[in-house]
Amino acid sequence: MSPEFNHQRRRFFGIAAMTVAAAELGIAAIANAQSSGAPSGSANAVARTSFAALKQIKAGVLDIGYAEAGPADGPVVLLIHGWPYDIYSYVDVAPILADAGYRVIIPYLRGYGTTRFLSNETPRNGQQAALAADMIAFMDALGVEKAILGGYDWGARTVNIMAVLWPERCKAMVSVSGYLIGSQEINKKPLPPKAELSWWYQFYFATERGRLGYAANSREFAKLIWQTASPTWKFDDATFDRSAAAFDNPDHVDITIHNYRWRLGLAEGEAKYDAYEKELAMGPIITIPAITMEGDENCAPHPHPSFYAKKFSGQYEHRNVTGGVGHNLPQEAPSAFAQAILDVAKF
Repeated sequence: MSPEFNHQRRRFFGIAAMTVAAAELGIAAIANAQSSGAPSGSANAVARTSFAALKQIKAGVLDIGYAEAGPADGPVVLLIHGWPYDIYSYVDVAPILADAGYRVIIPYLRGYGTTRFLSNETPRNGQQAALAADMIAFMDALGVEKAILGGYDWGARTVNIMAVLWPERCKAMVSVSGYLIGSQEINKKPLPPKAELSWWYQFYFATERGRLGYAANSREFAKLIWQTASPTWKFDDATFDRSAAAFDNPDHVDITIHNYRWRLGLAEGEAKYDAYEKELAMGPIITIPAITMEGDENCAPHPHPSFYAKKFSGQYEHRNVTGGVGHNLPQEAPSAFAQAILDVAKF
């Protein structure tokens, strides 16, 4: 935590973040957070620092790099990371699930780590439907018919979309910050100034100065996001550097910039995803069994659980994780996240 980023400022950004995320769901009010009494995720017996050797597989338009743990014939759990993070968000989650008999698969998203585009001609597109389609192609390439899904940040949005567009491929889901499916039309609507402030980097990325700045300072930028989104997470340099290597991907800047510009309607998506985006813009209901989670110190933009509870029509539960848990919940609270996966599998 940087010295100048005090508790009062954390609360300011947290409230602003809930406002902006609520507006994305078309809801105007903010409710007060209530603790669910779910176990704190701060305890973790043995911290891991690496995965076994990474694998690669051609899937759709990508050659996807991924980590895998657990028995090859176990039920599959697919875990998806966010921005600006990487597969190491799940380095302590994976062995817990593997020990329970699950085949755990953790891919690098397009623009991260060892994932590469197969063709130089493919648009470096970061729109929400493209990332979800990548994961379905990934499952197809692996021969995985159905999986339990888990994600946070971009990963949460991705598993939300997979559950809506391909429910037959999804057994159940754990989603940090709940329902994050976006709409370009809703994103056109201005928000209160405090809420707009929490999205400062989105507006920065809308400019050429922002693109150049992110390209020149990707690691410094990511570390700032880690610190502000999880102000009580005391990660060390080795932990950050391990994940920051994923941002050296040649497409990382282009994918990041396009993702945020697309959200604001400042960049075009690909026509092949138009039908998907039309459906997603309607705010569709998620029907598969689900557990949503939130950390008590998440200072990134996120909706309050009351805003999205009605977006889940299957068996559903929400868990608030206490103990100073920020935005990167799987890495900050691996035991709690892993337990949610184990529990939702029984729904």
